[in-house]
Order: sequence, then C-alpha cells, then structure tokens
Amino acid sequence: MPARLFILLLILSATACSNQPPKPPAKEPAPPAPAAITPVVKPACNCPPPPAPVELPPIQIPDAQKYAPPTAKSDEPIKGPDYSLLKPATWEELEGIEQDNLSAAWPAWLQSCTTLKKKQPWQAACDAAAVMANPSSEAIQTYLKQYFNVYRATNTDGTDTGLITGYYEPLLKGSRVRSERYRYPLYAQPDDLISVELGSLYPELANKRVRGRLIDNKLVPYYKRGEIDLAQSPLQGKELLWIDDIIDLFFLQIQGSGLIQLDNGERLHVGYADQNGQAYQSIGRLLIDRGELSADKASMQGIKDWARLNPDKLRDLLNSNPSYVFFRELPAGLPGPIGALGVPILAERSVAIDPLYIPLGAPVLLSTTYPNSSKPLQRLMLAQDTGGAIKGGVRADFFWGAGLEAGRQAGAMKQRGKIWVLLPRNFPLTASN
Repeated sequence: MPARLFILLLILSATACSNQPPKPPAKEPAPPAPAAITPVVKPACNCPPPPAPVELPPIQIPDAQKYAPPTAKSDEPIKGPDYSLLKPATWEELEGIEQDNLSAAWPAWLQSCTTLKKKQPWQAACDAAAVMANPSSEAIQTYLKQYFNVYRATNTDGTDTGLITGYYEPLLKGSRVRSERYRYPLYAQPDDLISVELGSLYPELANKRVRGRLIDNKLVPYYKRGEIDLAQSPLQGKELLWIDDIIDLFFLQIQGSGLIQLDNGERLHVGYADQNGQAYQSIGRLLIDRGELSADKASMQGIKDWARLNPDKLRDLLNSNPSYVFFRELPAGLPGPIGALGVPILAERSVAIDPLYIPLGAPVLLSTTYPNSSKPLQRLMLAQDTGGAIKGGVRADFFWGAGLEAGRQAGAMKQRGKIWVLLPRNFPLTASN
C-alpha cells in the first residue's frame, strides 16, 4: 500500500461494524458512574475556534498498473468473500444439535430470511421455511438436512477452535430533556460527519472507509472523544437523549445498541448510526498496561471498582479512547437491537461473526461452554451481526440479551469453541453472495 494512503487510513480508519458497529473491539459491560464525578455543565456557547485543520496528503497511486482493477468485461462483478476456510463436514459431527430446542432458534431464522430470500442461493430454503407453521425440533432438523450442507469453520492455520465472547444490550436511564440528573448527552449523527467508501474509488480497498469533516475543502479527522465531551461541545444541538451515568453512556457506545428507560416507564431502543472514524482503545487494556488492574481483574466488576476508587482519573481514562459512536432512535416494539444483517437480533440465538469467513445470515451450530464454566453450551444460532473485534474463521460473539444479568454473562464470557456453518446446497463458496 502506498505510504500516503497508509497514513490516511491510519488516521481515519473506521472501527465500527460493517453496517453497524461494529461492534467495537472488546465488549466491556457498563459499570455505574461514581457519585463523585464532577458534573459537566454546558454553559451558553462561547465556542472557541475549531482546531487548525490538519492538511492530509492527497490520495495518490504511484503505480497505476499495480492497483488497476483486473481486465475483464465491464459487467463482471467484483469478487466477494472467499469462504474456502469452510470445510465440508457431516451432520454426525454437529455437537449437541440433537439435544437443542431448535424451535427456539426458528424465529431468528425467519428474521434472517427476510433479507436472505432476496438472494438466489437462499430463496428455496427461505420459501420452504415460510410455510412451516410452528415446526417441532424434529421437523426443523428434517428441513435443515433437506436444504443445507454442513461446513466446519477453520482458522487460517488449519485449526478448528477459536475464541467465543459475549455481548449484550445495556439498559440505561435517560430523558428527552436535560436536567441536573440527566446531563450526559447521547448524540445523534452529526451533519458535518463525512464518510468515504474507498472501495468505490479503488476496488482493492473494498470494505475500507474513512471518516472526517471538511475545513476549507480539506478532509480532516473528525473530533475525538475528548473534544466532543467538552463543556462547549462542537456537537451542541445534536443531543438525541440525556443519560444519568457517564460510564453507562461510554459502554453503550462499545455495545453499539441499548435500551433507554425514561421516568414515565417508556423504553426506547437506540442503535448505532455512525462513528467518528477514530481508532478504538480499550480502557481495560490501558488499566492493565498502567499497572492499575491485573489482567484477571480487568472485568466489568474490576473496572467498576476502579472507577469508584478513582473518580478524579475517570474522565481522562475515558478520553484515552478517542473513538465515539453516534446513535439513532429505533422503532418501538422491536424484539431486539438491529444487527448488521438489518434485522432484530434475538437473545441467546444470534451471534456476531466475521463476514469474510462466514456468510452473514447463515445458521450456525455453536459448540462452546457457559461463562466461567465447563458446562456445554451447544445450540443452533444465526450469524446476524458483526463487530470490529470479531475477526477470523472461528470467532463469534454470543448475544445474551438486555439487562444486568445479560451484562454479567457477556462480561464473563471468554470461552473456547467450535463453529459449524449451514449453507444451501447450491451456495457458491468462492463467489459474491
């Protein structure tokens, strides 16, 4: 990659999910904010001038031939993911499918089909599913064997075991208006945030994106967390909601979606809208590197305890992560947050995967163990989400649902596991889908 282009990507590379956020890299459950944090009161804006623009070198491709798209017919599609790490397997290899209540996964599969049925390889399977009313586990297993082949997920080194983590939908307390209690803003997507899909300019940079803002017709990096959270924030006027807890708000951005409980009892779904383009930095990792927490204590409870003991250091710690996520209010009545597939994801039946290795929307059989346990956790799941930290052939993030218990399970989950993928019999493993 040319040096100048590398610099640009380093400065402005996105860390969010492909359609979402990404879920950012490590999911850290949200501890409550310590009472001693000094409130951030935003006075009437007497805003200082914006930081001087950082002039970036223009994108230049010195070796045009090297980066030119391959010679082909004008209507030849751009090659999609190569699923060659999926190895043919047998139904007998699937661990725990006979004991699983497949009926519990059926609603999630029907959600996947609302999107997949528009794609030729999936049409027949989705059409058949649509006419099956409340099928039993036995009927679902018969259906799966009729329409799908089984593949074992592997890593680039040939191994078939990988890391299985968890995530959840946090529940926060908030308000539509600012008050002494509700003083931390949840921002909507800013009007001046510009997102550029580099694949539209250079096919070899497909799935790469840069974000920034314009100053004097120059694209400069977007504001960092520390700039956005100033008392005189450059985003004043873009407040979607107001939250009572700064740490809950921080971890909401890490999860990418959540529920906001209003004082009148109403619950609002909020979901990922965009991200500021700054690189994500784990605060748990920072606390370990600084010697303030041991690796075994850098958990939800460990970070919570540290925050209570160090309220004077909290703001600086949070600002050490320059990444910032913006939100949108989702329609009422959703059964769960919206995943990267564009459908609501369901607790304990949806996982986030790396779409470069596992097709988004596919049924998968996950074989792992419960958090902090050797008890088997083997069930049919749907690959309906992605995440910035979810990279590799055998890598999954288990969605536990919403609330405190889901947060505890998600925060403790760092298990080893295997993944089998179910794909339609006519699915082309090396073509764009």
